[in-house]
Amino acid sequence: MNPCIFVTGGAGFIGSNFILNWLSTSSEKVLNFDLLTYAGNAQNLVSLEGDDRYTLVRGDLCDGDLLRELLQTHRPRAILHFAAESHVDRSITGPSAFIRTNIEGTFQLLEQARAYWDGLNAEDKQQFRFLHVSTDEVYGSLGPDDPAFSEETPYAPNSPYAASKAGSDHLARAWFHTYGMPVLTTNCSNNYGPYQFPEKLIPLMILNALEGKPLPVYGDGQNVRDWLYVTDHCDAIRVVLERGKLGETYNVGGNSERKNLDIVHQICDLLDELRPAATSRRELIRYVTDRPGHDRRYAINASKLRRELGWSPTIQVEQGLRRTVEWYLAHMDWVESVRTGSYREWIEQNYGNRSIG
Repeated sequence: MNPCIFVTGGAGFIGSNFILNWLSTSSEKVLNFDLLTYAGNAQNLVSLEGDDRYTLVRGDLCDGDLLRELLQTHRPRAILHFAAESHVDRSITGPSAFIRTNIEGTFQLLEQARAYWDGLNAEDKQQFRFLHVSTDEVYGSLGPDDPAFSEETPYAPNSPYAASKAGSDHLARAWFHTYGMPVLTTNCSNNYGPYQFPEKLIPLMILNALEGKPLPVYGDGQNVRDWLYVTDHCDAIRVVLERGKLGETYNVGGNSERKNLDIVHQICDLLDELRPAATSRRELIRYVTDRPGHDRRYAINASKLRRELGWSPTIQVEQGLRRTVEWYLAHMDWVESVRTGSYREWIEQNYGNRSIG
């Protein structure tokens, strides 16, 4: 095998942050395999142009022939599987893409990885890893006083997105138990930070507030999420890849449970500080009809990762939100590059017909 890692979905939000994080400290080459759909943006990695450690290949996870060719050509020592359709609202209006990418694509990748792994010599076979990146949404919803999700929490997905990711998790687990493939799985809480596509809560609120547009908050705004700054997540993945026990799942959380409305208030206050306006951005908040099956609370118990591998988050949400707002303010050219016509049509489709309270 070459000193190389194979990253799927590396032009997406978490994947691109991971590649930038990886190459900031490692000389090991990265092959980035991405379909470059609306949420995969090659510009996220423009700083790597001309860097011989980095290669981008555009392709579909369901294209087994291409996957096989790339694995045989590049001979990676590890596959890190970030690629996924990941937006809950999109999964409600168009679930078929989520089934295709998250389940069929993961199956195809696992099969091609298994064939590649089977053909390695004994030493390389022992060193090879397949790390499957997943979400806490597979566990369902928590009540206000329920204990946080642990690795033993039963799966109870409530959206087509969560169900498709749960399916992919089960496939990864089965390929370990049935075929002995060296699989690791991580389930993370809500990520935020640089390069996040503007349909997600935090960048949507930042950009709408900057432009004086309404800030659409689902329901009563009391839904709780555990917020994980993306570079903390990247560090956790590196630790699991290096030292994780094969076949195990590791929950990755930010130890920053916050209500959605509180996050929106903090964003408004940060923008009022950094880009003062005539009136407070909080006045732009509008409560809109909740989405179907909206999980009330997520919370991650990441004590296993801390206890067994020594990882814990370093960035609390107040610090991370400031970094994130400052990044978007400094990168409005990137924002404009991802705001295609299809993105604007999606925002209108999702929020335009919701009643406002």
